[in-house]
Amino acid sequence: MKTSLFFNNTLSLMHPLTLIADSGSTKAEWCLIQPGRKKNIVTQGLSPYFLNTEEIVEVLRNELAPKLKNIVVEEIFFYGTGCASPINAKSMKTALQKVFPEADVEVQTDLMAAARASCGTEKGLACILGTGSNSCYYNGKKIVNNSPGLGYVLGDEGSGAYLGKKVLQYYLYDTFDEDLRARFDAQYVTNHVEILENVYKKPFPNRYLAGFALFLAENRGHYMVENILEDGLNDFFFQHLLRYREVWKYPLNFVGSVAYGFKDVLQDLCSSYEFEMGTVLKNPMEGLVKYHVGNLKKERG
Repeated sequence: MKTSLFFNNTLSLMHPLTLIADSGSTKAEWCLIQPGRKKNIVTQGLSPYFLNTEEIVEVLRNELAPKLKNIVVEEIFFYGTGCASPINAKSMKTALQKVFPEADVEVQTDLMAAARASCGTEKGLACILGTGSNSCYYNGKKIVNNSPGLGYVLGDEGSGAYLGKKVLQYYLYDTFDEDLRARFDAQYVTNHVEILENVYKKPFPNRYLAGFALFLAENRGHYMVENILEDGLNDFFFQHLLRYREVWKYPLNFVGSVAYGFKDVLQDLCSSYEFEMGTVLKNPMEGLVKYHVGNLKKERG
């Protein structure tokens, strides 16, 4: 069935066409939704830290709008990296309104995406463990408290970049035993000079570091790998989660590739700290669709 028939103007009058976006700096996932129906689209990432308003408009017109021909979008909920800054959020909203002038636009942070996706309308702790890390207490409507993230240089405990950095430290300090070092050398044909070049001189060192978290996933069971995982994720619990008095009262929810890949370690840590383990999602889109569809149903009674 063609999209133009699938989302026709008659249906639009009955149910507002809602577009949801979850964007990082490299990739943006979009979902056009109506009750029981959805259309998924992927574009390059839209970070207002790296793109100005006109550059964002250009990406939207070239990569997104052609896939939404004959569709009048009425609501847009954009969740993205860098949108905690009011200036950046305004830039993103302006760009979206230029391309979709008939839509009501709401711009939120990636942390709000994690909160709505994992908690819905319930109270809870929402945590991001992906390339970077972040956390908050969410009261079912808004983020009430946030333990600030300091980025991959000073913080990001428990993130892919943080875990990857530990892998490289073990390798460069020659801490790996003979077996694990041989596995590392076989998987990453690299050296001291190349690693330092990527970390200190090339763009996006956080992504480079996060790539080495894959080594941990592929070598589970080795005691050094398990130690890195337990120590790295425990640093996130100790430095951030213990700051929330609500953490002993409400579920602890996680979103992100690191959280999803190492949820057994998170479960063990929750048990040790006597926290209630909640939802673990690889990415927030499925939860965001559920959240917004649920709100549409409530509005229609």
